[in-house]
Order: sequence, then C-alpha cells, then structure tokens
Amino acid sequence: MANITLRQAAAWCGGTVEERYADLEFTGANNDTRLLQPGQLFVALRGARDGHDFIPAAMENGAAAVLCRRKVGDYPAIYVDDPRKALGDIAREELKRIGARVVAVTGSVGKSTTKEMIACVLEEHFRVSKTPANHNNDIGMPMAILAMPLDTEIAVLEMGMNHFGEISYLSNIGHPDVAVIINIGTAHMEFLGSQEGIRKAKMEIVEGMSPTGLLLLNGDDFLLRNLDRQPQQRITYFGQSGDCDIRAVEVRQEGNLLRFRAEAGRLSIPVEMSLEGRHYVNDALAAIAVALKLMVPVQRISEGLAHFRNISGRQEIFQAGEYTIIKDCYNAGPESMEAALNVLGNKPGRRVAVLGDMLELGDCTQAEHYKIGRIAAEKADMVFAYGPHADRVRDGTITGGMPDDKGMAFETQEELVKALRNAVRPGDVLLFKASRGMHLERALDAFLEQEK
Repeated sequence: MANITLRQAAAWCGGTVEERYADLEFTGANNDTRLLQPGQLFVALRGARDGHDFIPAAMENGAAAVLCRRKVGDYPAIYVDDPRKALGDIAREELKRIGARVVAVTGSVGKSTTKEMIACVLEEHFRVSKTPANHNNDIGMPMAILAMPLDTEIAVLEMGMNHFGEISYLSNIGHPDVAVIINIGTAHMEFLGSQEGIRKAKMEIVEGMSPTGLLLLNGDDFLLRNLDRQPQQRITYFGQSGDCDIRAVEVRQEGNLLRFRAEAGRLSIPVEMSLEGRHYVNDALAAIAVALKLMVPVQRISEGLAHFRNISGRQEIFQAGEYTIIKDCYNAGPESMEAALNVLGNKPGRRVAVLGDMLELGDCTQAEHYKIGRIAAEKADMVFAYGPHADRVRDGTITGGMPDDKGMAFETQEELVKALRNAVRPGDVLLFKASRGMHLERALDAFLEQEK
C-alpha cells in the first residue's frame, strides 16, 4: 500500500486542496467509519445517509484526510464535485503508477471463484494483488486498488454489475490487459431485460482495454460463442467443447477430488483440485488460460490449482456433529443453484435442500423458482424453501414428484429452523443455498447452535 499526497490525489481527480494540507499523505481509502484504518482517506459518499455527516467520526478514528463535496470542519480534505467518481480517478492513476498488468474477471456465475483461482495460480509465479471478497463494484474495486502494494506485478480485478454502464466504468479504471468472461446467466435479469442484455453489459469489459488486449471467453456458452458484435481484441475460447482453444478432457469426480486434463495445443496439464462439482472445471480452465497467456510454467499451474481453496461461504463442506453441511450462502442464481443441487445429489445418505430465494431475476422470478423446485425434487429427499417465492419452489417439488410432506415453504427463518430441526436425523446431508440478500447463513447458524 503506497503513500499518496493530497496534492497528488487532487491532481489525479481534478479536486482542490488547501495548500497547508497539500503534502499530507494517506494510504488506502474507505467509506465506512466502522472499517476505517488509521491513515486512510475517508470517502464521503451519499447513500442511505450522507457520508459528510460521518466526517468528524472518521477523523476521530484516525483518517488522514477526507474526499468530499463540501467543507465540514477544519480537516485535511480534497474537495470534488463527485467523490465516487474522484475515488475511481485516483484508483486509475494509482494503478498506472504501480504498473501492474491487469486481469479482469466477470460473469454471471462463478466470477468470484474464478478470480480466486486465477490469483492462486498466478501467485506461483508473480507478486499478485486481487480484489477481496465482494469488492467488485464502483466503490469496492477502487478501494482494493488503493490497498495494493507498489511491487504488485499482476492485479486481478473482479468486475460486477447490476445495470448497463457499470462494467464499462470499472474497465476504464482498470484498463485490463487480459479479460475473462466466465459465462452469461440470468442474474440481474430484472435490470437488464434478457440474457442478450446481460451479455451486452458483460462485454463492456473490453471498453477499457487496448485493441491488443486478450479476451478469454467460455466456449461452452452459446451466447459467448455467438457474439452479436466482434470486439477488436483477440479471443481465446476455453471450455469442454472439442473446438475450444483450451479444453478439459477426462473430467472425473473422485470423492472430494475433481480431476481432469487441460489441453492447449501441444500442452497437456494435469489438474487435481479439492472441489466437488463439474461446474468448477470451466473456472479452472479460465485460470489456466490466463496463466498460459502470462507464461506461467505448466508445473506451477498444476501446483496452483492443487493449492486452491474456495471462498468462505462458497460451497464449504464440513461435518457438524452427525450432519454433513454444504454451506453455499455467498450468492445464488438459477445456474449456481442447479450446480449446488447436483453436488448434493451425488452425496450418500439422506439429502436435505434448504433453499432461499434467488434475487434480481425480474420477470423470470416465478418460473426460475418453480424450475429449481423441480430440480430439487430429483436431487434431494426433502426440500425446505424460504422467502417470498418459497411457494413456487414447493410447487416445483410437487410437480417433480416429491411427496407433499417432503417439500415445504416457510415465510420466516424461525419457522424454517424449527421444522428443519424436527425433520433431520443423524447422517443427513444438508445444503444451505440462497442469494446473499436472504441471509440464509443465519438460519444455518441457528440450526447449528441448537446442535450444541
């Protein structure tokens, strides 16, 4: 994490700073006084509350200075018209100063996992920095950049979005050398209208790239195979289809180990990962594609993937007393929900699916929850659905052939946990899966607390 003077940051973002404070330095930035570290720049944003109201608290907590629209007290500050945009401008220039090559990752399902895999593989050969957790938006990604050390050689940036224009904004901050689109799903259909709209929004990732950049696309995804507009950048396809440039063969799941061989021209790369589910194969192929383009030796690619461990909350499989728990509450859409149910369906013993709502599906909401219910009826012995659309999941389980008393819907987590506790028995395998906004991890915690 590098020191930046207020004078330098003001020049980068077109802001003004009082001369008496111009040579003060900050390291990193934050917009939350609860998470603020001493020496950081506090960014006063407008949200549910006006960030300017928190400036005195930020300074008391050790902020070096403030990025804001107006003066609030006699504090070191950079004054700008739009602190959000100014934060992005500062991050863009800091990334240029660091001089790292940039790998950008987006997609509807699995982008966080893919980002982590890419970073894990590249760490075998480079000094790597990455966006942490869900820092993939117009606030989180710039803050992640400002936390990167000056000796960073590769910056791996996850880019998320809900609306058109958001990935374009992030791409023009990061200026990726390599960009990955892992898939086009149905998440955010509410705002983007169709899968073609989602593809258009994801393809904005090229807007900050130079024409000589490299675009890595999932060759198994029909919408990415059939682009409505060809970008200037070179395209490499990865996937399990026979005509992909980098493809997986001999895919097999052996217990909790996922094994396959990646072929890229004359290269053959053996892969063994501590993961369950074939849906991780293309995430790993994306990491392999990036590593090959950045000249990482084959042996180190294999070693990096072998070392990979998934993000907390993303398909964590563990024993809790006499139960096997699959915790997958990080996020959910129809594609990832089906993948998680496939993992559950391959487990021995009685299988219990605890499913919360999938958010931001727009007009597809009812149909997708019903579809997941039908899939769950094939993969699970019991289904406990929670949320406003739980009835549609239950309807799907009934149509899918599950007995009425095995598919249940609940309006509250308290009801859900009580019914779950009365129904499960030792040896059961329980999947907890929902969109992050449903906070299904609270139901899991309540269930486990009762087990103590």
